[in-house]
This record gives sequence, C-alpha cells and structure tokens, in this order.
Amino acid sequence: MSDVVERARAWILGDPDHRTRGELSALLGSGDRAELADRMDGTLAFGTAGLRGVVEAGSNRMNRATVIRTTRGLADFLLARHRGAPAAPVVVGRDARLSSSVFMRDTVGVLSAAGLRVRFWEEEVPTPLVAYAVRVLGACAGVMITASHNPPRDNGYKVYDANGAQIIPPVDAAIAAAIDRVGAAADVPLTDAPLREAGERVAPVSPEVWYGYREELARLRSPATVDPGLRIVYTPMHGVGWRYMSELLTEAGYRDVHPVDEQAGPDGHFPTLPFPNPEEPGAMDLALDLARRVEADLVLANDPDADRLGVAVPGAGGWVSLTGNQVGVLLTDYILSRRPDGGTRPLVTSTIVSSPMARHVAAARDARFETTLTGFKWIMNAALDIEAAGEAALVFGFEEALGHAVGGLAYDKDGLSAALYMADLASECRKEGETVLDRLQALYRRFGLWVSVQRSIRRPGSAGASEIADAMRRLAADPPGRLAGVAVLGMTDYREGADRRPRWLGAASLIELRLQDRTRVLVRPSGTEPKLKIYVDSTRPVAGTDEPSVIQRDLEVHAGAVASDLAEHIGL
Repeated sequence: MSDVVERARAWILGDPDHRTRGELSALLGSGDRAELADRMDGTLAFGTAGLRGVVEAGSNRMNRATVIRTTRGLADFLLARHRGAPAAPVVVGRDARLSSSVFMRDTVGVLSAAGLRVRFWEEEVPTPLVAYAVRVLGACAGVMITASHNPPRDNGYKVYDANGAQIIPPVDAAIAAAIDRVGAAADVPLTDAPLREAGERVAPVSPEVWYGYREELARLRSPATVDPGLRIVYTPMHGVGWRYMSELLTEAGYRDVHPVDEQAGPDGHFPTLPFPNPEEPGAMDLALDLARRVEADLVLANDPDADRLGVAVPGAGGWVSLTGNQVGVLLTDYILSRRPDGGTRPLVTSTIVSSPMARHVAAARDARFETTLTGFKWIMNAALDIEAAGEAALVFGFEEALGHAVGGLAYDKDGLSAALYMADLASECRKEGETVLDRLQALYRRFGLWVSVQRSIRRPGSAGASEIADAMRRLAADPPGRLAGVAVLGMTDYREGADRRPRWLGAASLIELRLQDRTRVLVRPSGTEPKLKIYVDSTRPVAGTDEPSVIQRDLEVHAGAVASDLAEHIGL
C-alpha cells in the first residue's frame, strides 16, 4: 500500500490541474486506501479503442493529466513515424460531455507545441464527421474526445489512423509504448490558448467538410424514394446529433420531423438518461411517448456522439424497437437492391458476433460478404484492404451493437447516414404499401428467421478476470457434447490458426460452437468490461402459413437455454 501512496504523491506533483491535485490529495488524507488503490493501480490502458474511463483524479482515470500524457505519446509516435513533423494535420473533435472542451483544448495544445499541424472542430461534432474529416483532409491522424454512449461521469479519447479508420495492432501498441515513455504531465510542453492561435499550424475545420459530407451522402442515396409526409420522431439523447440530423432530413425532403424537445440540445449532464444508449431498456421511452402522441411512422435515435442508431417502428401491438441485427439485415437488402448492375462487386462487412442472416441476404444479391473480429476498426480495415486490392467496393458495414456505416462515407460507424437511409427505406415501404416489419418478415420467409440472444456474465476484479480466463480454457479443452438437447458438431478456437485467416480475423480470445440445428454460439471476454459474453444465433425456416412472432418466441427460448447450458458447463 505504501507504493500506492507514493505513486499518488508523485502523480499529484506532476498534475497540472489544481482541481484534480486537490481531489487526489483529499483522497490521500481520507485514508480510503481501497479507492486510492483503484485510482492508482497502473494507468488507464490505451488500446485500439483509445481511452475510456471515469473523469476523476488519478493515473487510472480520465483527467487532464491523462489526456496530456496520451497526446504527447501520440505526437511522439507521429513524429517518429514521419521522421519529423508531417505536412498533414491531425484532426481533433469533441462531443458535448462536461470535460470534453477542456480535454480537446489540451489535445490541440500538446500537438501544436510538438510542432504538429492541427485542424479542430470549433463546436461539438458527431464522431463520424471526425472520421470523415481525416479522410477528406488527408490527415495523418484524428482524435475524438468522446465516451459515446457511456454514463455521464465518463469520457474518452479515440484515435484514428491516416486511413480514417480506428487504429489497429500494432499501431495501438506503438502509441501505448510512446505514452509510457512520457514523463509527468506538468512537464509536457503545452501551447497556451491553442484554439485562438489561428494560422497555418492550428486552424478550425472548414465548414466545407460538413458540406462535402452532405454532398457525398446525397450522391450515395440517389435516386432515393422520399415521402415528405413520413412522420419521424428523432432524439439525439442529449448529444450532438440534432443540429446535423435536422439539416440532413430537411435537405433530403423530409418535412414532418419531431425532435424530442427534452433531449434535443447537447447537455453533458444527461438529465433524462442515466445511460444514454439506445440499446438500454427505457432509453427511448421519451421518443416512443412522443411517437404515440403524434402518430409517427418512424423513430430514430442517435447516441450522444451520433455514431450509433436506434430504430423503432409501429407494429400491430404497439411500437417495436428493432435490434442492431434487424436494422443491419434490412439495410443490407435495401442498399444492395438499389445497386446498378455491373461495375465493381459490392462488399458488405460485419462482425463475427452479428447475425449470420446478413451473409445469406448479401449472397442472394451477388455481393461479397466478409466477417471480421468484433469492433468497427476491423469492419473498416477489412474493407480498406479489399478495396485496395481492387476486389470489391464497400457498400455497407454493420455490427449488432447498433453500429452501421454506408458506402465508405466515413470509415467508422455512422448514425447520421444510417438514420437517413432508414428514413428512405421506410419511405419506400410506404410507397409499396407495406410496413418496415412487413419487409423484415418477407426477408425471414426467404432466408429463415434468425434470433440473436446475448448473455453477459459479470466477474469483477482480478479474481473475476482469472475466473473468465479459466472458463475459456475449460471450454477449449472440454467443449460440451450437447446444448439444450442439441448436438454440438464442431468448435473453432480463434486463439489458434490466425496465420490461415485474413488479418481482420486474426488471433482473438473467441470460441465458436456449431450445433446440429444450425445454432451458432460464440464466447469471448469483453474487451472493455469485466464480463464473459455468450452470443447465440438460432434459425428456423418460415413457411407460408407460419406466424413469425411464434417462431421468434420459440427461438428466443431455445437460444436462452443454449446460453444457460453453456454457462453451467464452463462453471459460470
């Protein structure tokens, strides 16, 4: 414990922020050694997702000292990679969280002091626009200050490579090593008032970038079916989306749009949402209440940095929230159905934990389909590799966690363009006299009804991490013979055989089981939380007289039983 105390004292001496110095000093004086150990137990780990954590004092938290040291490490990596300051800038943006403006100012100040050119967004901005700006400005890197859909107390630091996609190995490890070599944050050179240093080195991102995004998106959508009378309810969940989404919908011709007033403006306190994630139960309640009052046709919800999209549609028994897999399958079919014949073969990419149904939909449209490891970084780096080889052109990528990206517009998940495409799809359905759910059921009748069930087993602390690792080892060494009464036919351990797979399906702590009834089970530790995740995908054909809702309920029960049996088998 004395080591923790000494680390805390050293951190205080190197912290340039008097508020967090005082906070950590008070914690030292309180005698709460468990909390002190938690805050000073190493440093917040930098990985392919950058940083994310609670905004508090300490080396294992998000704060100015952490951001300054991280940015200096990124700067040192870029200087080494380019053998000096590159001509290309670093693009920097932020969301509307309470600490984001300060963290962005420090990021720009450190990069500028290191001799790097910077282009920053003057106002809070959706994450996909930062990814887009990296590509169109020919930047050498990008930084987005955001914790996306995390609780209000969190913030994060996301890094893009020069290709506009999130960093992947070995770049993440090289940046992390550079961060480790940085000394105390108080000793890192920092330009004063960097955002007012207008000039060649540091300057705002031009409005032309946003105009360019809108023009590219309009070209991708053309010709789109737009029903001006489609009644849309939209919520940005106290985030940055409404200003941008309202322009996109208006320009596209949608005239009957109703924002959720209580959530329309950026507010880092998130007063109506303790967890602003469209996937969370209750997160879309205000939007659904408004949809009932105005008799809407479609509900669209972006998370606070507008990179995810939640969708709800009216059904016979009330409003239905679509899963990320359902939206992904619908958009896969819609986008491919509008592709002209000839030209480069279209490419659809999706993560391995997303619904297998999308592969069948893509094959029926003669599109190439690629499965990747979890994370949009792999979805987009797979697309970039395949496009560079001239083999296919990305038209759509998605993951089950409400992440979608259209046509290589931004090489990250993009809730803005996905929302507009969902409006177009709903318009087309109205024109053809069907509902969005009718369209989905038609796909089920053609390709089978697929149900995806996820089970998370939480095991916090170092002991929990050991339990999860032991469970993965037991599963690999002794896979079950049957699950929920169905024979297990095969297993793939993705920790092995990476040399025989493309880099976007490399070595990973992931095990796949294949059952006799075409059920697929995937098991992996979470990359960001102390959890073991079990994904079960089950399917059954839908005949002409079958009721899809009955089949769906049966499959959900079966998939839940499979997950429970597996958890018992591995001792969790």
